[in-house]
Amino acid sequence: MSTADDPLATAFFSEMFAADQMLRHQIGRALPKGMELSHLSVLNHLARSREERTPAELARRFYVTRGAMTNTLARLERAGHVHIRPDWDDARRKFVAISPSGKQARDAAISAITPVLSEAMAEIGTDRVRSALQVMREMRQRLEAHLRTDA
Repeated sequence: MSTADDPLATAFFSEMFAADQMLRHQIGRALPKGMELSHLSVLNHLARSREERTPAELARRFYVTRGAMTNTLARLERAGHVHIRPDWDDARRKFVAISPSGKQARDAAISAITPVLSEAMAEIGTDRVRSALQVMREMRQRLEAHLRTDA
């Protein structure tokens, strides 16, 4: 069988992309008014890491351009969800931190989407979800390693 036409790989990625589209749609509908999935992703990352990040670090983390991240951060800052401050040692850099308002918005968004995700997980079964999570995590890690070698 040719590696250019691997039915298992094609089916796997087709299912991943379809699930991604449906999940984005469902979560998008559940998010609080004015919040986008990209906003939630950044807020969730900042809340979980509990450290300031530079816009460049965030852009790399989410595989988006610096311009796209700048746009997302500007919207989050206007909403009061992040604080952006200059780097006192290097005026060319900035640091981003989640604000108390951002933590509340993130928590509200997580609360809004949890029922959607929990229902699907309950129907599938947590053991099967854990197994799939391991596969998805390993796939992501391999793809990230591939991206680093292409850079």
